[in-house]
Amino acid sequence: MNSTPGISLEGRVAFVSGASKGIGIAVAKSLAAAGADLALTARDEAGLEATAEAARASGVQVWTHTAELADAEAVKRLGEAVLADCGRVDVLVNNAGLTRPEPLFEVTLEAWHMTMNVDLLAPLLLVQAFGPGMVERGHGKIVNISSRAGLRALPENAAYCAAKGGLHMLTQTMAVELGPSGVQTNCIAPTVIMTPMAEAIWTPGPRTDTKRSKIPMGRFGEAEEVADLVLFLASPLSDFVNGTIIPIDGGEGAG
Repeated sequence: MNSTPGISLEGRVAFVSGASKGIGIAVAKSLAAAGADLALTARDEAGLEATAEAARASGVQVWTHTAELADAEAVKRLGEAVLADCGRVDVLVNNAGLTRPEPLFEVTLEAWHMTMNVDLLAPLLLVQAFGPGMVERGHGKIVNISSRAGLRALPENAAYCAAKGGLHMLTQTMAVELGPSGVQTNCIAPTVIMTPMAEAIWTPGPRTDTKRSKIPMGRFGEAEEVADLVLFLASPLSDFVNGTIIPIDGGEGAG
């Protein structure tokens, strides 16, 4: 069910990357419940199809494509395939991301390039694929999913922090360039959201307890809470919201 009554995306096509896990699943379900047809991508074919089936329960059309977003050419082919399927994309949600925690002196070129390609280059390439159509039609919504690690440094995450910080500036550049054409671009920067990736990193112990203690609400976030914000930014309710980096952190940034 749509958790935000009154928001309708009927007649829109939304693309969501990283749709086989965590936030991507919640976003896909939320957009589908609001009536949007979906184009979904992820590396995990089984997980992707499970998300698609859950979204189809809302009565919308769903197309799926597995893709490796670390491969620039694969991302370009993905954009072409989605447009061949759907004809257009009205809402682009750049959700896919990864992190490979490493101490600064041990960051490998392989990990650096993979992180940059998935977290920063893929969003650019997907905007290049779908953005021109948005500009031509005079409307569109781009929502980039970043991280609090793009706002404040996280030890042993140099590549991830750099990529997410870059995504913030890319978001604002998109907003400046595309805003005059009726396209709004915004970015969500969550603190720890309890997804499989977060659970693997924030295991029980003093480090996790310390992180949680910095959040005034005393807990980590849930994927559905991020999805609610994505739905707002994808809807006409946010037509004058453009170029923002919105923390969703339970007040962590206020301390």
